[in-house]
Amino acid sequence: MSTGLIILLVVIVALVVVAALVTVLLGHRGGGSGLKRRFGPEYERTVAAHGGDTKAAEQELNERVERHGDLRERPLDRDEQERYAARWANVQEHFVESPRQAVAEADRLLGEVAAVRGYPDGGRYDEQLAALSVHHAEHVDGYRRVHRMAHAQTGGADTEEMRSALVGAHALFDDLTRAGSGATPGRHRA
Repeated sequence: MSTGLIILLVVIVALVVVAALVTVLLGHRGGGSGLKRRFGPEYERTVAAHGGDTKAAEQELNERVERHGDLRERPLDRDEQERYAARWANVQEHFVESPRQAVAEADRLLGEVAAVRGYPDGGRYDEQLAALSVHHAEHVDGYRRVHRMAHAQTGGADTEEMRSALVGAHALFDDLTRAGSGATPGRHRA
């Protein structure tokens, strides 16, 4: 191999490595497309909450990642999983008789399970929701809807809206009770 060819190969490899590093760094910084991928529908909801201001929304999402990105979820043991699953089944059964009470119980149960897994305590709902959105972005809206209905002063939601919110919240419940259970603790996929 000639010296010129070796130098050319080294330069090409160096450029590929630099390009890969730039891509990784932009992804960790959460550039627009990285945040869209990571947060999915939560990205769109946050942009809408900021009146379409993507820069402000992305700043908020980046702040969430900085605060909660390194959170380690504590896995549930088999007994905890079964106990929580039984409580969720009770919520679903109770929904037929008393939808509002079932939604309130689902809200409390999600807050409890999240706290047990290592998220901020449910008494700090906004902080807990922000942390959950970093690790479970695709399912956090169901919890948000259940919480809003559980804490509404008047009964504005009809039974179908409550049922839909409960179904959405169940996806997060499944994530929290199954994710990492029995495995070694670690960051949840984002």
